Amino acid sequence: MLAILAFEVTIYRHQEYYRGRNNLTAPVSKTIFHDITRMHLDDGLINCAKYFINYFFYKFGLETCFLMSVNVIGQRMDFYAMIHACWLIAVLYRRRRKAIAEVWPKYCCFLACIITFQYFICIGIPPAPCRDYPWRFKGADFNDNIIKWLYFPDFIVRPNPVFLVYDFMLLLCASLQRQIFEDENKAAVRIMAGDNVEICMNLDAASFSQHNPVPDFIHCRSYLDMSKVIIFSYLFWF
Repeated sequence: MLAILAFEVTIYRHQEYYRGRNNLTAPVSKTIFHDITRMHLDDGLINCAKYFINYFFYKFGLETCFLMSVNVIGQRMDFYAMIHACWLIAVLYRRRRKAIAEVWPKYCCFLACIITFQYFICIGIPPAPCRDYPWRFKGADFNDNIIKWLYFPDFIVRPNPVFLVYDFMLLLCASLQRQIFEDENKAAVRIMAGDNVEICMNLDAASFSQHNPVPDFIHCRSYLDMSKVIIFSYLFWF
């Protein structure tokens, strides 16, 4: 992890030095294809692929976080999975994107705190003091399954550290999504990547085409239109 962070900082420093030496300005967004914008999304398969390479998480980051949360719940199936499920329900209950963005920093803080707490649980106390945990005392009404489900530190049934990997991936996606919520308020980013505003449900059908920037793909004018027909029409039945 330290090597990756050092490599990232080295690249950023080199880019900053190169731009300063050649009098270049930094791009608005950290993308691979700087000349690809929202206007190129419906302009062929190649430009569509380039756009999603640049802005996939900008468009589908929130859904990716939800899938990662479900993955954590399914992989863990313990007390902390129940906490993750409660957070997921609380976030989904807010429904609108702006409402979710308001509570998202608290969700990221929760993930950072809980993964740190679980890390210390996995380390546990040193066995040198020869003192057992209270749930292993005589008369304690705890068995191995309860200790495993509660993710307690234990010398016999050790907590599974692999669960921290799933939590870390969720924290990584949630942190990226927090940055996306901040970028959505920048006009320069909205010009390049488009906005993520929900289409109004009360919009008049007659004037819908005036507000929808996506061209009609039903008549299949290109391979991209054919791909859209397969995804949005035929895959609906699978």
